[in-house]
Amino acid sequence: MDGSWTLEPSDALPAPIETPAPPEPTWTAERIEQLTRLWEEGVTTAEIGRRIGVSKNAVIGKVHRIGLTPRVITEKPPPRRNVFDFAGPVCMWPIGHPSDDDFHFCGERPMGGKPYCEHHAAMAYIRPKEAKPEAA
Repeated sequence: MDGSWTLEPSDALPAPIETPAPPEPTWTAERIEQLTRLWEEGVTTAEIGRRIGVSKNAVIGKVHRIGLTPRVITEKPPPRRNVFDFAGPVCMWPIGHPSDDDFHFCGERPMGGKPYCEHHAAMAYIRPKEAKPEAA
């Protein structure tokens, strides 16, 4: 063999090319009805999208195209307190979960060069094991 190859003709006919089925419409009458109902109930656009199976942006676009009444939020949520309001260096050990209302940092005086107080630094840092003296 000289390393070259050729493609031999085949007697078999090529398979017919199937045309793909047209895509299903994203917004069926049922989805639009469900969108309208959820919109009037005050469900968020992200949640409507999850329930219907489309993106939040698709929901927003459809709401505008079908002319649903815009929802105006008149009540502002209370501002979250700033957990970083400190006067000087403080221990940054978190206490509680960030989503909790009473989440805060330790606030004690930190050790020099460390972000934590002595108590929390002892929990955060593991001292290396001392090397065993080698036997001669």
